[in-house]
Amino acid sequence: MLLLNKFSRLKRIIGKYRSVLIAFSGGQDSAFLLKACALTLPADKILAVTAVSQTYPASELAGAKKIARQIGVRHKIIRTSELLNQRFVDNSFKRCYFCKQELFTRLKILAKRYRLAVVAEASSLSDQNDFRPGNIAKGELKVKSPLLEAGLRKADIRELSRRLGLSSWNKPSLACLASRVPYGIRINSSLLKRIEQAEAYLNRLGFQQVRLRHYQDLCRIEVGVKEIPRLCAQRKKIVKRLKAAGYHYVTADLQGYRTGSLNEVIPLWRKIQLKQARGAKQRKGAG
Repeated sequence: MLLLNKFSRLKRIIGKYRSVLIAFSGGQDSAFLLKACALTLPADKILAVTAVSQTYPASELAGAKKIARQIGVRHKIIRTSELLNQRFVDNSFKRCYFCKQELFTRLKILAKRYRLAVVAEASSLSDQNDFRPGNIAKGELKVKSPLLEAGLRKADIRELSRRLGLSSWNKPSLACLASRVPYGIRINSSLLKRIEQAEAYLNRLGFQQVRLRHYQDLCRIEVGVKEIPRLCAQRKKIVKRLKAAGYHYVTADLQGYRTGSLNEVIPLWRKIQLKQARGAKQRKGAG
């Protein structure tokens, strides 16, 4: 009953929008949000927009188009250009902010052109546990997060998607390819392509939830914990393939896949920076 109450709350929130443009990646969360909007608002009051760039896995676009057709809403493809933004390419802790700033600005312009009242995206309550500087851009540009506002978590979205018959209900989590690159390592198109091709290879071996984290000449593979034994059983051909792709060292993360694993170092980095700042202040005072 609690789950249905959350869904009812979501539809009430959406109903107040009257019209909406949805940032639609084609992933599980945005597909569910799109479906909820289609169940609440007239079709001509909804526009799904998928942003395509070198950070978006090319294989995802066909799936996004298919889901939009199944739901029966208008779907527009735009191209963003994160790699032309030097601040994004430099890959600081604020990388996600620069990406979302461009995306949401573009979506706000589109919403105005199509006379849609609200721009919405599909963050949920579960996403609050991760470091997401893109939320700053979301706040600045007044983009709505109805799933978050309704108190929905990933597990809720998965179950409601299943009940609604969405083919995306058990789809692996989707994330920008740049999220595979640790902060401080510059991002370029050839690096993103290498990561995309390596993950596609692992998908073809049957691993659904995969992240290949890039560390220059080393890569760290994350799969579901239950799939780690199968990953290790195929280690010889995986190592051969990934070494051919340019990695000297190929490792498996024994903690398994988890969202935002590259952000786990941020508290340590901040402690180091704070310690360095204090040291500099003390040296200045002593001088």
